[in-house]
This record gives sequence, C-alpha cells and structure tokens, in this order.
Amino acid sequence: MQCRLVTSCRRTSAIDYRGYANPISGRVNLLPRHYQGTQLTTSTFDALQLDPRLLSAIHEAGYHEPTPVQAQAIPALLGGADLMVTSRTGSGKTAAFMLPALHRLATRPLSGRGPRLLVLSPTRELATQITQAANTYGKNLKQIRTVTLLGGTPYPVQNRMLSRPFDILVATPGRLLDQMNSRRVDLSQVEMLVLDEADRMLDMGFIEDVNQIAAATPATRQTLMFSATFDKPIARLAETLLRNPTRIEATSLKAAHENIEQRLHYVDNLAHKNRLLSHLLLDADINQAIIFTATKRDADLLADDLSGQGHAAAALHGDMHQGARNRTLDGLRRGRYRLLVATDVAARGIDVAGISHVINYDLPKVAEDYVHRIGRTGRAGNKGIAISLASSRDYVQLQRIERFTGKTLPVHTVAGLEPKTPIRPAPRPGRTAPASGARHRPGGSSGQPSARRDGRGSWSDARPADRAPARKRMG
Repeated sequence: MQCRLVTSCRRTSAIDYRGYANPISGRVNLLPRHYQGTQLTTSTFDALQLDPRLLSAIHEAGYHEPTPVQAQAIPALLGGADLMVTSRTGSGKTAAFMLPALHRLATRPLSGRGPRLLVLSPTRELATQITQAANTYGKNLKQIRTVTLLGGTPYPVQNRMLSRPFDILVATPGRLLDQMNSRRVDLSQVEMLVLDEADRMLDMGFIEDVNQIAAATPATRQTLMFSATFDKPIARLAETLLRNPTRIEATSLKAAHENIEQRLHYVDNLAHKNRLLSHLLLDADINQAIIFTATKRDADLLADDLSGQGHAAAALHGDMHQGARNRTLDGLRRGRYRLLVATDVAARGIDVAGISHVINYDLPKVAEDYVHRIGRTGRAGNKGIAISLASSRDYVQLQRIERFTGKTLPVHTVAGLEPKTPIRPAPRPGRTAPASGARHRPGGSSGQPSARRDGRGSWSDARPADRAPARKRMG
C-alpha cells in the first residue's frame, strides 16, 4: 500500500478542479499534480464547488470557512481518493466526509433500496451525531434519506426504516451485522465506506465485524478511515481495506488545546476528592460540565449523590437503554442538566456547545483518552476548562498523560482544601501504603472501586467485609 502524505495547511485561493477526474463518475488513484505534496487548502466553502443546496445549508448553519481537515479532505474525496485521516476531536471531520458524500448523492441520483454511503461508528452517541450532521447539511436535499442502526433500539422500528429506500446508512458494527444476517440490509450498492474513529473500533474488539462488513461491499468502493492514531493495528487494517490512500494529518491528537485551560488538583484520599469536587461545582462559571468516572457503577452513584446535593445531574454509560441515553443527551443539550457524569463511552460523540468544564474524577485508563475527554469542552472556538483530580495511586497514569501530551499539567490548590501529602508513586503489592489518611478508592487505571454509599447517600472509603467486590465492566 502506498500513501501520499499531506500534513499542513495554509490559506490559498480557490481550488482549480480541472485536474480532477469527474468527481461523481467513479474513482481515481491519483490526485491532480498540483495537489500532491503541497500545502493546498481553501479559505471558503464556496471555493470547494459543492452543490449549491449544500452550500446554502452550510451557511444557514453558520459556517463559512472550512477547518484544516475539511479543506484538505474534501478536495481529495471529490477526486475519488481513498483517505487515511489523523485528526483530533472537534476538528470538523464529520463534515469533511459528509459534505463530499452528500455532493455525490445529490449530483448523481440513483434508484435502489440499499445504501450508497455507509458510515461505521464505534459508539451510539457518535452515530447519532453523524446522523444529525447528515440531516443538517442535507436539509435541502429532500430526496436523500438516512437510516441509523444502533444497539438498544427496537428491531421492529429499524425494520420499518429498512423496508423503504434510503441512501445513507449510519451504524454500529454489531447491530449492522445482525440486520445483515437477517437479510434486511444489502450493501452491494455502497459507493463510499467510512470508518469513523477506527482506532476506537479496534479497541472495542470490532475488527472482525468491520472486515466482514467491508467484504459485503463492492471492491470498487471509496474508503475513508478516520483515526486519532495510526499505529500498527490500524495500519494493518488500512492495508486490507484501502487502495493507494492519501494520508492527511491535519491536526495531531497530541496537539495542544490552546483554548482549553488544563488544571491538576492533588487529593489525599476519596473523602478529600469528594470535598474538593463539591467545592469546584459551586463555581458560578460552570455553565455545564461532564464529570468522567472509571466505571459505570461509579457514574450512577456519583450522579445520584450530586442530585441529592441539589445539582441537576444525570449519568451516561453503556448499560443504559438507548432511549434513556437519548433522553439524557437531549436534556443536556436543552439545559435541563448542568452536570453529566459519564464513562468514556461519552468521550467521543458528545458535541454540546454549552459544556464549559470537563472534570476527570478518575483519570482515563488510556492516555490518549484524556485528549478525547477534554475535547468535549472548548469546541467551536469557545474557551473551556479541564480539571483532573489525582492521588498517589494515579501517579503512573498521570505520567503517561503528560508524556503523551508533551505537557506538564499545572497544579492548582483551593484554600482550605490543600493536600496534606505530596503525590508519589503508589506502593507495590505487598508493601505498606504510606500513611496519608483514609484509603483512596482505586480509580482510573488503578483497579476496582472500593467505595460505597452509606445510608446518608455519601461516599465512604471502606467496603463492608461481607460484600463481594464490584464486577468490573467496560465503560
């Protein structure tokens, strides 16, 4: 597999499309000579020569200038190239593939029941966001219909949607395979296959599902792969699915969130952490916040405790029925909830403009997930604040995050709630823990939660001896 690499951006004038093959008449393996190895980008959406109905919807949505990833990806996709794109969260990658796909569907209508655009998403939240983008940008394309297949949605509802002609299918891999095995989905007319957040799909064990789904699509399809990183497993998948792709690194995952202020608070133990969290949430500058926990159980318990303290709080995690998840996200967007307590299932897929703060109650298990988490704030040019709470048990994970981001998190303290002991590596198993007050609940990558709520609804630091440890489940 050969790759052409486009890595940087600068403003130029409108793009000359005369070097392209007909962007709707099939695929080409090479981009125009003037595009290869250059820093080509464009300053306005109008210069991209998209269908006028798309441009009208874009302007109505308040967008006028493409982001770097859009400015690079859209011309390449209109030229028929397969793409490997590395782009951090909030970079506008959904529009980067949705706009050229809608342009193709609008300018070359075909009849048939099966989808022509297939988008695979690792999570239901991200799939819902992609569907919303398709509806927003395609609002003036009345003949184009989108169907979404998600786990947790009743099969009869999906079956009715699949019984009618549609052009775009957005799906999570597991539910799509179920419908394929029931012969309700035919992928023989797919012209463009998009793997959004492919690294996340591999992390969740979907690689066999993805390969099986891709095998059911035509070999002539155009394939796009978006991923936060392109390590060896992703490279092997790309080798299998993509042909002579153009690689675009518009923005690095490690790139600093210049508009997000990052803070680190040290805590001695769980009791100290909860007192500090209660104080931080009194900040009037918090419009809405997402609080990340390590487990689903902790998300439920902490959301209940915060609600009991008078906060408008709700939990979001993978064990919730899809209808409940949709209602929670809708409540967040409408302002009914000020606090959302979530596991990493929400780190990729929530796009709510009102989120001013992200709080890492537990540090993430994977260092790169820290970047995805804090990227839930500071979106669309707004400023945001990301706060992480860490104890000695999080020392190694904190080092990994700082090494991954290339930055040392600034340490902050609150008067009257300063830590009594400095953070240091946790003792190895079998050694005596440092005397630092109450035992801290292992969070993040450190193990199982040992906290429980007592009869007053607060969190305590000990687990009764006759109670079995909580089962650890993926968030």
